[in-house]
Amino acid sequence: MTTSAPLSGIKVLDLSRVLAGPWCTQMLADLGADVVKVERPAAGDDTRHWGPPFLRDDDGELTRQASYYTCCNRNKRSVTIDMATPEGQQLIRQMAAEADVLVENFKVGGLRQYGLDYESLGKLNPRLIYCSVTGFGQTGPYAERAGYDLMVQAMSGLMSITGHADGEPGGGPLKVGVAVVDVFTGLYAANAVQAALHARNATGLGQHIDMALLDVAMAVLCNQASGYLASGTAPGRAGNLHPSLAPYQDFPSADGNVLLAIGNDGQFARFCAAVGHPEWSADERFATNAGRVENRAALLALMAPVMRTRATSEWVALFEDKAVPCGPINTIADAFEDPQVKARGLRIELPRWGGAAAPDHVASIPGVANPIRMSATPVAYRNAPPALGQHTEEVLREMGLDDAAIARLKDKKVV
Repeated sequence: MTTSAPLSGIKVLDLSRVLAGPWCTQMLADLGADVVKVERPAAGDDTRHWGPPFLRDDDGELTRQASYYTCCNRNKRSVTIDMATPEGQQLIRQMAAEADVLVENFKVGGLRQYGLDYESLGKLNPRLIYCSVTGFGQTGPYAERAGYDLMVQAMSGLMSITGHADGEPGGGPLKVGVAVVDVFTGLYAANAVQAALHARNATGLGQHIDMALLDVAMAVLCNQASGYLASGTAPGRAGNLHPSLAPYQDFPSADGNVLLAIGNDGQFARFCAAVGHPEWSADERFATNAGRVENRAALLALMAPVMRTRATSEWVALFEDKAVPCGPINTIADAFEDPQVKARGLRIELPRWGGAAAPDHVASIPGVANPIRMSATPVAYRNAPPALGQHTEEVLREMGLDDAAIARLKDKKVV
């Protein structure tokens, strides 16, 4: 058995910021790649300032460091370089010449003025895998537009199927509570990068990866998109109902709400027996899932009064040994206290460089574990999300610069 991370030895140059690109590079970093994140001197990644919430220092006092940055930048090394300067551009070119992967999320053509586009760097390093993340891709009538998660959630139709139906209390389109298009784009990009690394083993050549938020948003419409393409009818909003399953939704309980996620006829029959109504599963209207969907209103009229007779915890306990999927609707605070979440170690605490001596006085940073569990080459947590410019001198020395050269770059505010 080996304990080395699967991407050990892969060098990634991260020119991305905010969420989609950094989510991709954090995934690569968790899998063992050496990710060097280039940030603007003094300011850094935009999300360092997207708060509150802010981190607390060793004394429990709030800092001005936003927690947003920490969700997608662990296991990376931070260097500050002003790419608007010729010296900064040359430093990045030198780094790209030795890199396996470069990830950027500038507007289409935005790096060409610096000589840091794929055409320029691909000539310098033909083995380079260059991943561009944009709102709308490198081609098409919207290619020049800036794109953001919320905008793409709206344009893709995702918001049109999220939320309560018009006419219901709180009805209207809603965004998802997390920037899911950014996150999914980061995951697709990480997959693409690893596929390109594998392809390079055969060809010896890198390639350009064109990732677009809109493309990803359309792809992750999943069954909703395939349903539209099959039927020609655009689905609408139905709250927590499932368009193709019943009962698969939340119900008011005696003390709040409880969720049932019944996915087949066997589960429904066991549910009916457990609640004392076996006749429901024998009723021809409800015996099959297709029938339950067609007769949803009649079924819910029967179920709703029954589901109000017990507390949520009582329903969960009743169905625990009956293979009937049932659970509470937790807050995020509740979720982190869940015994299963704790048992899986999903909250992690990573010490930051320098501990109490760190310039920002934040000794450790909490986070959420990577969900990938690999038996032979596990994810490794090497570094907390870095302080701005924490590794600048370290990386520059690895590039062969001596103390005098680094001092000159600092004096000129290149780094």
